[in-house]
Amino acid sequence: MITYEILMLFRVMPKTELKTVIKRTAGAILEKGGIIRKLENLGTRDMPYKTSVHGINYKQASYFLYECNIPPSTIESLLDEYGRDVDVIRRQLYRKNQPTSNECTLDEELLPPPYRKDVQDLIEQARKHDKPKFKYNTGLDYYPFQK
Repeated sequence: MITYEILMLFRVMPKTELKTVIKRTAGAILEKGGIIRKLENLGTRDMPYKTSVHGINYKQASYFLYECNIPPSTIESLLDEYGRDVDVIRRQLYRKNQPTSNECTLDEELLPPPYRKDVQDLIEQARKHDKPKFKYNTGLDYYPFQK
């Protein structure tokens, strides 16, 4: 399964109510066959702009980040369920990128720039875009009869 991050903004409420909302939203992921890897509380803060959901205006929200594995076929129904929940102000799902490993050796980095492979590749790319020089067969590198 693919790893996703779900950012949830809940309305500001007491901890006991917030706890039940978190259990309900996490239970929806588990019911759809997902696995929750991490749940992170990002705190209660002001929203960047005023948002109106379910007929109520919100200026503050409690931010939570779920990291989970969900089957792609159930994402739409999960987001639809969260959209109908009155305690959820906003929800956004992101696909988590797998970290790429860049091979780097110290010997290559210590070389002077003209001898590095990546710099030589850049120079070669720049030379491809150079215009060819015209040969005038006069021994000069310019056209002498130009005004």
